[in-house]
Amino acid sequence: MELELNMSTEPFSLDHTLDCGQLFRWKKLANWWYGVVQDKVIKIKQLNNTLKFQIFPETKNSHEFIRSYLRIDDDLPQIFSEINKDQHMNEAINRFCGLRLCRQEPWECLISYICATYKGIPAIKKMVNNISEQFGKKLTFDGYTFYTFPEPSDLANGTQKNLKCCGLGFRTNRVLETAKIVESENLNLESLKTTSYSDAKKKLLDLPGVGHKVADCVLVFSLEKLEAYPIDVWIKRAATNIYADHFEPSFIKKVAEKGSLTTKEYETIGSFGRKYFGRYAGYAQEYLFHYLRTKQK
Repeated sequence: MELELNMSTEPFSLDHTLDCGQLFRWKKLANWWYGVVQDKVIKIKQLNNTLKFQIFPETKNSHEFIRSYLRIDDDLPQIFSEINKDQHMNEAINRFCGLRLCRQEPWECLISYICATYKGIPAIKKMVNNISEQFGKKLTFDGYTFYTFPEPSDLANGTQKNLKCCGLGFRTNRVLETAKIVESENLNLESLKTTSYSDAKKKLLDLPGVGHKVADCVLVFSLEKLEAYPIDVWIKRAATNIYADHFEPSFIKKVAEKGSLTTKEYETIGSFGRKYFGRYAGYAQEYLFHYLRTKQK
């Protein structure tokens, strides 16, 4: 059954939100966006201030489900007022106004970003979809085939051979070991939503394949830590070009000339981002990331 959600005057852009690089399981087919969220297929499109959508299998509280997932409850004008600190951020906000962070499911988000290490978005999407096809549950909707993301037990009980067939490469053991840790309940991901940013990050950093960037991505996209400021190649370039005046010249020179960052260098840039942009640094990061990478195209 097709449902509608009226956005009233809330700034919202479905295209910017689903296509900004934060998600890996959405695709646009015949003017509709299709994605798998938890154990459901969502079909959705935006017409002006109205969202039309279907959820399969049907579920109670469908409107609340969509509002929560797309973070329609976030006060975007207030967020803009706090992060719009300079000309570059102002341009990013004007160009992608309505882009919202999504509330991803923590387990899928964690594995997705472990797979993201040293990979671009198309390759990440392929790995995550391969894992889902290999270990998830098949769903057929609108003549299309989808797969749910597997539970921790499904991956923990899998074999290296089956995981490696998903194209994970050196990430295979990291995904397998992380699945075993989560499955054995040595780490309750949901519980991290109620801990501090620093404590939650420490827990994530103990997992195989989780460095500072992966941890910050999981924190901001799935664990309600909107102050997290993930640093990838684009945000590093922002630090060394746009915001160079906020750092020592020797630091900028050193960082600009190298590829990967040391833990101290990462923390220096991350600390700047959280202090400069404040409690919504994660929103600032996503707007900057999408603005800078699309500006190059």
